[in-house]
Amino acid sequence: MRFAKYHGLGNDFVVVDLRDLRDADAATATAIQDPDVVRAVCDRHFGVGGDGVLAILPAITATSVARMRVLNADGSEAEMCGNGVRCVVEHLHGRGVTANPMAIDTGAGQLVCERVAGGVTVAMGAPRLTRGEIPMAGPPGERCISQPLEARGQVFSVTGVSMGNPHAVIFVDDTTQDLRTLAETFGPTIEKCSTFPARTNVEFVRARSRTELDVVVWERGCGITLACGTGACASVVAAILNNRCDEATDVRVKLLGGSLTIRVLSKMTNVSMTGPARHVFDGELEPLGVA
Repeated sequence: MRFAKYHGLGNDFVVVDLRDLRDADAATATAIQDPDVVRAVCDRHFGVGGDGVLAILPAITATSVARMRVLNADGSEAEMCGNGVRCVVEHLHGRGVTANPMAIDTGAGQLVCERVAGGVTVAMGAPRLTRGEIPMAGPPGERCISQPLEARGQVFSVTGVSMGNPHAVIFVDDTTQDLRTLAETFGPTIEKCSTFPARTNVEFVRARSRTELDVVVWERGCGITLACGTGACASVVAAILNNRCDEATDVRVKLLGGSLTIRVLSKMTNVSMTGPARHVFDGELEPLGVA
């Protein structure tokens, strides 16, 4: 099984292109998507290493060029991955897909992506803001904006956002608190708390200005990650809901691995994300089984 290693701001993936496999390769294609194999492949000591496996599959929508399946390092599946979809676009472009823009099917729906001077711009779709859509416990039609959530004896003000996957966004105004330490300490508990029935990504955010945010992400199924595209988008959406940022304005989101540019369109009809995606190396997985 041939693979390619990519990263988006240090959020790294093992990319396997399964679009054109022959029938004889069907078992191999199934194996690489098995949770046990995904965990083995993503192990940084005994495998290739990565935050997840991105399986590129045949499109299911007539206007799309491919489908992306996101398999986290713990073997679970995510609906979407903003850094991952940029990596998939770069991979497809390098394999002869010339469409620009190009549409990719994901678990969160079809996304339209365009290669630009700064990397790849992705139209991420409109954020989902009600508890039923995120999903979160509570009245399904209600929004969760700066609501209390207890974790390990501390109460945080949480804003819930879905960018096709759930996010719990927490603003930290105390400049003496380290965002990464907060994420490492409280992220695992919040990720799995009963308020989020499908678990959640957790963002600790400090607003430097109305156009610049510092964000550290505890990613569902992965842990601390150097970057998270959907997390950056969710953080800007939450900042607008809390009157910390503005619609129709570019916001620079500084993550541990670098920066993304996020713009939330007027009335939150769509969210645009622009950032880099880098090819690292190609290789071959052998064997695919788990010892």
